[in-house]
Amino acid sequence: MTPDVTAFFDTATNTVSYVVQEPNGTQCAIIDSVLDYDQAAGRTDTASADQIIAFVREKGLSVAWILESHVHADHLSAAPYLQVALGGKIGIGDQITVIQETFGKIFNEGTQFQRDGSQFDGLFKDGDSLHIGQMRADVMHTPGHTPACLTYVIGDAAFVGDTLFMPDFGTARCDFPGGSADDLYNSIQRILSLPDETRIFVGHDYKAPGRDEFAWETTVGEQKALNVHVGAGKPLEDFVAMRTERDAKLGMPRLILPSLQTNMRAGNLPEPDDNGTRYFKVPINTL
Repeated sequence: MTPDVTAFFDTATNTVSYVVQEPNGTQCAIIDSVLDYDQAAGRTDTASADQIIAFVREKGLSVAWILESHVHADHLSAAPYLQVALGGKIGIGDQITVIQETFGKIFNEGTQFQRDGSQFDGLFKDGDSLHIGQMRADVMHTPGHTPACLTYVIGDAAFVGDTLFMPDFGTARCDFPGGSADDLYNSIQRILSLPDETRIFVGHDYKAPGRDEFAWETTVGEQKALNVHVGAGKPLEDFVAMRTERDAKLGMPRLILPSLQTNMRAGNLPEPDDNGTRYFKVPINTL
């Protein structure tokens, strides 16, 4: 089956969100949505999510799932806002509990913060499947960028989150807590074992030098041949050495602190303090 895929590109965070729908039906899934956040003002906005809502309503679609490829460190998820507006269940990988345990401690969340993934409607493990109308989505656990990363394979399309970028940009960083260059390489090999014609939809694009336009769709065959980090059969040892050296030079994502605190809660903001105001914590000299 070849699903219809519509992309929504958020220029503020270089994130690509997707609406994936049945080719001959009305059921769809939303993958990796964005809640706009002005860091300086401490204000959220729903303009990006509202574009998706307008599209779904205009097309007369019914949302079965609102899926996360992982706990994003560079943007806030709009999953709860979309769920209120459109329905659907919110899903993520079952290793979310590892993320919640790790960052629950870093942000000193206390016992009131549940670390069992119960904030989500569905927790998926490797080999699971879910249905979007007549379409089946198969779940691949593809850790490395984070311990909880998933790839959703829906018909001839694979939604890889941050595991792979466009071939001219390469692969995701692995230096966040629980990340692993070895795991990322092995995860990528699993993705590249899919048929060459499989469409790959990436979670971000940063327009590699020499490319004029943003892009987010490629194929397994193109990645195998051309990916600057893993293409042409690059061995594990070379990849790990490259990734380790490269990651050591990278700064933290601009929105990592609010993103993690929101996304480990399935897109819900932290609970209000006794004055009714919600706050993000900033752990000093910790990350």
